Amino acid sequence: MAKPKKNAVPENCTATQFLRGQASKIFDNVVKEDTVVIVNKNSKPQNVIISYERYRRLKENGADI
Repeated sequence: MAKPKKNAVPENCTATQFLRGQASKIFDNVVKEDTVVIVNKNSKPQNVIISYERYRRLKENGADI
């Protein structure tokens, strides 16, 4: 397994990108690059997308998520 990238700055995308069929590309990049993506709707943060592996690491380290 590749060592996770330590990217401190989350990427941003809009809900519109999902509506335009870019969800698969966004999800693939999250897994491949181990990035964090903040999804904005009406210019306000609504959701955060992380990979399952990152989620698992957070849980193992005691994160309350």
